[in-house]
Amino acid sequence: MFASILFSADLLFKGAVGGLVISVVAMGIVLVYRSSRIVNFAVGDLGVPATVLLGVMVSARAWPYWPSFFAALAIGASSGAIIEVAVIRRLSKSPRVIVLVATIGVAQFAQAIARTIPDYRKGANTTASQFPIPFHIAWTLPGDIRVTGAQLMVLITVPVVAFLMWWVLGHTVFGEAVQATATNADLARMTGINPKFVSSGVWTIAGTLSALGIVLTATLTGASDIVKIGPDTLLKALVAALIAGMVSFPRAVLGSIALGVAEQFFRQNVEIKDPTRSGMTKFVLLLIVLVLVARVAKRRETGAESLQFSPRIRPIPDRLRQVWWAHRLPQITAAVGALLAVAAPLFTTSSAAHQNWGEIVGFALCAVSIVVLTGWAGQLSLGQMAFAGIGALTAAAFARGIRFELSLFGARLFKTGFQPVPFWAAILLGSIAATIVAAIIGLGALRVRGLLLGISTLAFSIASSSYIFRRPMLAPGLQTSIDFKRQAIGPLKLADANRNYYWFMLGCLVTVLLVFGHLRRSGIGRTIVGVRENEHGAAAFTISASRAKLTAFMIGGFAAGLGGALLGGLAQAVKFSNTYFTVEDSLRLVAIAVIGGLGSLSGAVVGSLWIIGLPLLFRRNETVLLFTSSIGLLIMLLYLPGGFTQIGYWIRDSLLRWTERRLPPVEHKTVYEPPAAITHVSRRAERSEVKGPLLATTDLRVEFGGNIAVDGVNLRLERDEVVGLIGTNGAGKSTLLNAIGGFLPATGTVMLLGQDVSKLRPDTRAQRGLGRTFQAASLFPELTVRETVQLAMEARSRTQFWPTLLFLPRARTIERSKRVESDELIDFLGLGRYADRFVAELSTGTRRIVELAAILAVAPQVLCLDEPTAGVAQREAEAFGPLIKRVQRELGASLIIVEHYMPLILSISDRVYCLEAGRVIAEGLP
Repeated sequence: MFASILFSADLLFKGAVGGLVISVVAMGIVLVYRSSRIVNFAVGDLGVPATVLLGVMVSARAWPYWPSFFAALAIGASSGAIIEVAVIRRLSKSPRVIVLVATIGVAQFAQAIARTIPDYRKGANTTASQFPIPFHIAWTLPGDIRVTGAQLMVLITVPVVAFLMWWVLGHTVFGEAVQATATNADLARMTGINPKFVSSGVWTIAGTLSALGIVLTATLTGASDIVKIGPDTLLKALVAALIAGMVSFPRAVLGSIALGVAEQFFRQNVEIKDPTRSGMTKFVLLLIVLVLVARVAKRRETGAESLQFSPRIRPIPDRLRQVWWAHRLPQITAAVGALLAVAAPLFTTSSAAHQNWGEIVGFALCAVSIVVLTGWAGQLSLGQMAFAGIGALTAAAFARGIRFELSLFGARLFKTGFQPVPFWAAILLGSIAATIVAAIIGLGALRVRGLLLGISTLAFSIASSSYIFRRPMLAPGLQTSIDFKRQAIGPLKLADANRNYYWFMLGCLVTVLLVFGHLRRSGIGRTIVGVRENEHGAAAFTISASRAKLTAFMIGGFAAGLGGALLGGLAQAVKFSNTYFTVEDSLRLVAIAVIGGLGSLSGAVVGSLWIIGLPLLFRRNETVLLFTSSIGLLIMLLYLPGGFTQIGYWIRDSLLRWTERRLPPVEHKTVYEPPAAITHVSRRAERSEVKGPLLATTDLRVEFGGNIAVDGVNLRLERDEVVGLIGTNGAGKSTLLNAIGGFLPATGTVMLLGQDVSKLRPDTRAQRGLGRTFQAASLFPELTVRETVQLAMEARSRTQFWPTLLFLPRARTIERSKRVESDELIDFLGLGRYADRFVAELSTGTRRIVELAAILAVAPQVLCLDEPTAGVAQREAEAFGPLIKRVQRELGASLIIVEHYMPLILSISDRVYCLEAGRVIAEGLP
């Protein structure tokens, strides 16, 4: 078996040289990440224009090589500096994931520039023998190692560059400035370091490395198309950077060499010998990425900030709900758009036009998956068209009949199959298959979000188009195109009628928009957005972050699979290149969602009209192509991050304000009297019959890398008791509450209501009766006060997915009752005028009261309050004591409270613990 394995000295040499080339780009990724915690997806393409120009200057214009070579490096450096000033610096205050999306736009822009360079086809897009090489040699070394001029250039250049990178960043003032800025930019600025200068320097070096890496790759491989070098190199460079932990240059070089050798080994021993396994190297890289991303995510907090691209969509004011057209404005707008879409095919008989419109609808459906996964859940996916491809191929397989066989060492272990199914059933089954695959990918990404998830999904997209799509169950033999013939659905003829098929696709899109819009307004949508905004806060309200993320992955996977299956039916074939399901299409899908409006379902439609529709109308206009891809994406991120829907909602809000001014003025009460008690909401949690303390900790200990934050704390909380925790800053009070709530790993025992909960997740502890408020009181910035309280009510009655999806009466009844109960809680605490305000717009004191309203909704038996008056004025802090006692009476709960305002904690506490350096140093009566 192993005798046929090829592993020679020449293979090892070629792999090492190829790895050295990868290391140049990998060092560019590590450099940018070390300085700004940004994953630079443009580093693989930023040097493409410089490489094309080198080919033009030497091959087409006959200029000397070395002056042209250094001119290309200078162009790469200038490109990096310009991008930093024009894009990166302007987005410096934005979340890092937004900057990552911007680098995708930069990469697309670099490719577009390369294609517009004069003499590109003649000079740079050449064969291996014509691409400029500085010297031609052909040496044969011992071991039958053959050395070419291109390889010798790599062996000389890359070690010098690696040494310079190590020396500049580790032994110069600039390197110290980079490290200081990455650690704390504000503190670095106070010491005289200019972060803008440092950022410009870093991106200038990154541009130089990109140009050098692409030049060396083109020189070594003689690529048939320079523009395609960047995306192919990016994945391998990302893997090498992950091997380096995104911080180490030497490890990036060694990792790149190992990858280069492994790539040569798989190519020679697997892909060349067995053409059916072509692309297996990309699949192996995917597996490596998944392992490395999980390791890096465990060590580093990456992508923790909120992913909120779109403007907040303000609810229609209550007084305007009496105006019929204002109350129904969203439905009226949607109905007008739907009527125009239905009527459009009636004005032309062109089958090609109908197919183009069907393409717009299909991509809009796929973009809905981006809206759900990224806009709602905050999970950046760069591989959604891979799920669409799986949906299309699976649908085609079910339409023709599936045969599946599993063998091991020539012995058949399992064989099954399915008879051909009707066209509509194949579409549905393809969507379900994509949902299942999305759930599998989602399970592997539960602890990863933001930047690292973007890397994982990009690797999945590349592996899918190169390997997964070509599996025998999906694509028998070595076919490059799989037929997917349309069939009639009842009286609707689809086979040769693109107009009918367009209407069928449009009906699917409208149905998805209606159902998904309903999900967003229900507890399902509130849960997904709440987890995106604040995982710990959601867990304190009994929400499982894993379940919410997995739900978003599955909903998004279904939308992508449905869109992909419909696109496959539109073309009546599923191809592996140049149609719909490539890596470029996945990146284009992100642009559709961002340009349309990432947080809005209507944005998926508007973005598809812009990016897919305009190029179809202006096929030969290069300017239109630029504004519907790279430049359009960058303009939106820089000047209109909410997309086109931001303009629509601005017009809507202006119209509503004009209408409100024309209504009679409303008399506001000068004194607001909240109700004395809660009537509809259950006032008390079911009291546990446990004897002894409701909460007790034994030898609780928390350690951070050798530093002990909580050291063997023993604490007890009796029924109906208020226990205060006092101590200096850094004494370990908040850390102790986090350990009790399960938000930090700890040793020791936590007993809640007589049960050991030490090994349970935070949301499970909350379900057992443990409530928690947090020092920052950030809650969920992009939810309104009413939505926040309704989210907390998930602890009382969990929103069921299928009844909600199917609009069942029971789900509607539960949703209405949650609104009534949330309004009662809001009025009980005097928050009525803030009900439709976003939490991010409230003062700290008001957010504290909203937090108490949410706690009343959860109704825990044990409540941990972490500095409830932090950030609150003294006059307001004095009023918190009676309010906290009132909440305790309504809940019938026991309280642990951390507070620095001593008059408050001494006035409401029955006992007090004093902590210092993580230890209890005193305990007793106030």
